[in-house]
Amino acid sequence: MDNQIDQAEMGVDAPDIAANPGPVRWIGKGVAGLMIVAVAATAFHLHGSGAAPAAAPPPPSVTISAPLQRDIEGRLGFLGQFSAVNRVELRAQVGGTLTQIYFKDGDIVHQGDPLFEIDPEPYRIKLSGATAELESANARLALATRQLARAQELQRAEAGTVENVDQRVAEQRAAQAAVDNANALVRDARFDLDRCRITAPFTGRIGTHLVSKGNLVSGSRAGSGPTTLLATIVSLDPIYLDFDISENDYAAFQRSRGSRQGPLADAVNISPTGDSGFTRVGTLDFIDNTLDRSSGTIHARATISNRDLSLTPGGFARVRLATTAPQPALLVPDAAVLDDQTDHIVYVVDAENVAKPRKVQIGDLRGGLRVIRSGLAPTDRVVIDGIPSVHPGSKISPRAGSIEFSAEQVAEGAKS
Repeated sequence: MDNQIDQAEMGVDAPDIAANPGPVRWIGKGVAGLMIVAVAATAFHLHGSGAAPAAAPPPPSVTISAPLQRDIEGRLGFLGQFSAVNRVELRAQVGGTLTQIYFKDGDIVHQGDPLFEIDPEPYRIKLSGATAELESANARLALATRQLARAQELQRAEAGTVENVDQRVAEQRAAQAAVDNANALVRDARFDLDRCRITAPFTGRIGTHLVSKGNLVSGSRAGSGPTTLLATIVSLDPIYLDFDISENDYAAFQRSRGSRQGPLADAVNISPTGDSGFTRVGTLDFIDNTLDRSSGTIHARATISNRDLSLTPGGFARVRLATTAPQPALLVPDAAVLDDQTDHIVYVVDAENVAKPRKVQIGDLRGGLRVIRSGLAPTDRVVIDGIPSVHPGSKISPRAGSIEFSAEQVAEGAKS
């Protein structure tokens, strides 16, 4: 009786329990009936209620502007590495025990400053012996000179012979030669004594000392024998910047040099690592005489003032070389240029406010903007903001904008 009441309440015909014992079939039919009712109710709500379809979204709002026109000079860019104008390995010219080190590792030393000292006592003894020999030679020379004078007097008085005079002349000349030899020995001994103290050959930065006090060092005047490396020193002001130019860039640069004369013809702008821009100016003072066949490049070098000693040999910097006189060019924000596989595109807006991609050829950055070599006209309306919401052929809502040219970034290369 309870089962029949439940079936009636659910609105489902009661199954034939006698013919089909078990509750499973009855429950399945009840659930199916409920699902049918739910689907029908949903369909009625959607189609029978008369609701209006959703409105289309408005076109995206973007900022557009005509390309900026400026006179831009052509230029080439390279990566260079600093090197010292002068670099010296400090080696001993005399041997002995190292007794003094007068600097701290990494100091800036000036020309003539003492750096190392080798025990000078053996060379003082050598100089004293040479000096004594010189005095002895001078005494013999004085005696020979007096003897020659007496022999000449006797000859004039016809009391001496010519043979005696010739003998005294030979003795006087031998004594003079002995004096000259003694003088040379004194200079030699003094040379060795002076080389016991090693001084800075120029102003620069010295490296670490490679030999400590108390060590025995070997030296050679001509460097032919074994010598001990004591330290290295490099000059800092001025400093070289070395870089390589490809064959094509070198040809373009050579063509430009024919029309650009004067002191600025070989000026280069330099941006050392860590600087925000091209903050220094150097002079291109050397280009090699042959191209490297293996790399297809030619070596070049610029000289840069380094009064603040902030540039270090071995560091890197970017280099810019001007190749052509200023010429009209179009510029757009770099963010407005999109990569399309191997090509570059910008979005331009037509008269119906439809965005269309335009393939362009780009150049380098100038004044914070990207140079467009070809593909755009001065009257084109370029999308400069809101680009992520733009799709090819989509309708857009344009608003006028402007492109700013950063004069500071253009003038940065003129700073020294």
